Amino acid sequence: MVPGNIEAHLVAGEPESPSPAADRREGTPRLGPPAPPSGAQRHRTPILVALVLLLLAGLPVAVWLDLRQISESLLNRQAGDINAIISGFRGYYAGQVVGRILASPDHTQVIPNYHDVPGAIPIPATLSLELGRVVSTEQRNIAYRFVSDYPFKNRPAHVLDAFERGALASLRQDPTQRPIDVSWSLFTDRVRLVVPILMEPTCVACHNTHPDSPKRDWKVGDVRGIQEVTISQPLVTNLFAFKYLLLYFLFMAVVGFSFIVLQNRQASTIARINRQLTAANDFLTAVSNKISHYLSPQIFRSIFSGEMDAVIRTERKKLTIFFSDIKDFTAITEQLQPEEMTARLNEYFTEMSAIALAHGGTIDKFIGDAMLIFFGDPETKGAAEDARACLRMAVEMQRRVSELNAKWRRRGIETPFLLRMGINTGFCNVGNFGSRERMEYTIIGAEANLAARLEAIAAPGEIVLSCETYALVRPIAEAHPLSPVPMKGIGRAVTPYVLDELLDPARDQPSVLEKHLRGADLYIDPTMIDPAVAPQIRSLLAAAMTALDRRAARPEDPRPRPAAG
Repeated sequence: MVPGNIEAHLVAGEPESPSPAADRREGTPRLGPPAPPSGAQRHRTPILVALVLLLLAGLPVAVWLDLRQISESLLNRQAGDINAIISGFRGYYAGQVVGRILASPDHTQVIPNYHDVPGAIPIPATLSLELGRVVSTEQRNIAYRFVSDYPFKNRPAHVLDAFERGALASLRQDPTQRPIDVSWSLFTDRVRLVVPILMEPTCVACHNTHPDSPKRDWKVGDVRGIQEVTISQPLVTNLFAFKYLLLYFLFMAVVGFSFIVLQNRQASTIARINRQLTAANDFLTAVSNKISHYLSPQIFRSIFSGEMDAVIRTERKKLTIFFSDIKDFTAITEQLQPEEMTARLNEYFTEMSAIALAHGGTIDKFIGDAMLIFFGDPETKGAAEDARACLRMAVEMQRRVSELNAKWRRRGIETPFLLRMGINTGFCNVGNFGSRERMEYTIIGAEANLAARLEAIAAPGEIVLSCETYALVRPIAEAHPLSPVPMKGIGRAVTPYVLDELLDPARDQPSVLEKHLRGADLYIDPTMIDPAVAPQIRSLLAAAMTALDRRAARPEDPRPRPAAG
């Protein structure tokens, strides 16, 4: 056993990634699935859906209200424009036509310069010109022009722009056209409609004979000039006609901006929480990785997956218990420096732990140079399969120790590790033992003690089984019984069995030849030997037999032998 000033430490390889569940002790952060939504969150979702639907329904309502408002506005404007035109025409007719006729009832003439002759009334062309001035004066958004490029000599020439000149030329080519000019600026839309002024028979007779007419060859149907109506509409008027839609968009803009602000604030909060969770996860991962080196992987997984709680609780289960130690370990420690001994022991524990985990064993503890491993908790494949897995583990451990001894011998370490192993199967109490502040997952019971007693009576390199274990592993192993041995603390004599060989599953024959003696480490597994190297092994065994024969024929060396192991 290890003396009191030497400690054995083990790093059992990389731990498995812990599950999201964390230790449930008070004050320890716990990561797990998100909490279910609260009642307020469940009620908030239909409210948000209803609000979105209400906002969507508000758009067609706002459009309908605006269309109704626009229709009313256009009707009112058109009615006002028509009323103003009629009122202006009535006033002009009353004053310039009827009034003049009534003022001179005995003598009425139709002449262009009717202002100069009492009782005269204007000709149609003059009437159109003056009506244009009346309409333009009364209506700010409507203009009327009656223009020609052939004015009488006593009248000023009409100023025509490019559109009017082009329209006049095209109408003289085809009087059925209706030239239209649509223009817009940043604040106003404008529409100009042009129709031709066609020469009637009375007009032709007047113009072809009048001394002031600039043209004397008019014909009926000729285009003398154009009649143009211009309507302007300020965009501001139409824009503010959509007041309900504008209010809706303004409201939606406020809602959208508020939503963006809330989303940004929520995103910042979530990002901060995520950073905190990431830091907490990194911390817990680092802590769990450190803790995993102090626990068996099965126990570690059970705790961090939530299958096992950190409470003092035990169960009674049927387990297969394995106990081993190194023969004469105290003497070996005296031959090596503490640093060398620690490195050698840690290497040994690392290799043995890897084998135990590969076979499904739960590593309970290291006691100096001894190991306590059990099968059947927290994972089990049944009592028989657990016992067989434990036996296979023990055989592989003996084989691996032989390889380690050869390796250490090449490094100049002469004294080998010779293992003694005991295996027992029975019911034990397994679970958390200790206090609320400090507990340990382990086993207690007479069956665990019996495994330790069996290990104590084993010779170096032997694996000693209890009767219960041998009954479970009999299909895969051969063993011979020892004399019944009374065990301290057990009220009956126990018959131990020493493992001879593991059987080849295919032929029920020994598959492994193994023996560990002073000066000889023998391990042969025929199932693993390549047929190509079998002749070399036979030659090596023959050479070993020859060496033993020569040694037996040699006289006894009088010098003292070194102490065993």
